[in-house]
Amino acid sequence: MNLRIPFHRVNWVNTSFLLVITALGVIAAPIFLFKYDLNWVMWSMFVFYMIATGLSITLGYHRLFSHLSFKAKWPVRLFTLVFGACAFENSVLHWASDHRRHHKHTDHDEDPYDITKGFFWAHIGWILFKLDAQQPMDNVKDLRKDALVRFQDKYYVAIAFIAGLIIPAIVGYFTMGGMVGAMAGFLVVGTLRVVLVQQSTFFINSLCHCIGEQPYSTRCSARDSWIMALVTYGEGYHNYHHEFQHDYRNGVKAWNFDPTKWSIMFLHRIGMVSDLRRVPTSKIVAAEMREAQRKAEARLAELKESDGTACEVAMARVNELLAKLKENLTEFENSVSQSLEASRETLKRWRRETRQLVRGLGELRLTSA
Repeated sequence: MNLRIPFHRVNWVNTSFLLVITALGVIAAPIFLFKYDLNWVMWSMFVFYMIATGLSITLGYHRLFSHLSFKAKWPVRLFTLVFGACAFENSVLHWASDHRRHHKHTDHDEDPYDITKGFFWAHIGWILFKLDAQQPMDNVKDLRKDALVRFQDKYYVAIAFIAGLIIPAIVGYFTMGGMVGAMAGFLVVGTLRVVLVQQSTFFINSLCHCIGEQPYSTRCSARDSWIMALVTYGEGYHNYHHEFQHDYRNGVKAWNFDPTKWSIMFLHRIGMVSDLRRVPTSKIVAAEMREAQRKAEARLAELKESDGTACEVAMARVNELLAKLKENLTEFENSVSQSLEASRETLKRWRRETRQLVRGLGELRLTSA
């Protein structure tokens, strides 16, 4: 295969930096750890930087600045701007501009990390190669009003290198002793941590548009992945996020693993954040019901086309249940404005009859076999 690289479109600054930082984090850091043991100060610092940097991206860059899911006082904004820079994922102005454009044009050419251009492009290719036309940053005018955001954008590179790489090296020098300690801080707390945080962010753009479930909507490629939620502080519930992007929660269910949501709730309790935006439960359940209905209808049409008249009895039963499902959806949406108890009763009936619908589809499958 003749692979032609468009060298005129290579972003040499991004490519060179990512190549070096990844090599140091993936190759040099493990070799160093094999030869030397880190003391408790360095391991504690590594854990702190992992959490602080990761949450600064998810809580700060993403939910606070990109989606305005809540309001935060200056200490929270400052913390997430400093440690968000330590992830080396650009300033928050550029990050938010790209992300807002991603939501507006998901799966289309204007989407910066459009998954339809391939997994590699969505994961990291969009960073390595320049777009044919530079996109204007006219969608972050609101963020430019924040003096802290403007300061971070102006001094982003200095903040990233000093706070993300140099300070860990200095702490290592004095706590572990000499150059070995400095290398521990630079390689482990610095480069290894940067690679881990960056890759987890990149996988949301790529993997969460390829693998997972779509319980809320199939209007775009975004999917829910509980596995990705484990390594991205709750960002893996991507299908919900794309359907309800301004909700401060990604893992909306009580059992969903979403440390970013819990952190926001804690900050709200102590008065550091306010005006939390959340989608009403009625809208969330209605979206689930509509999507379940759509999938049931699609499956029924597929089976009907493939099996002809062989399954008419089973299909009649499924059609009856599907009609009840539609009726329940309408009743649920109407009852929301009347009483919560009525909504709950309709929801219980919908869940019961959905299970019957699933069993009916199973019988249909057995009959056709």
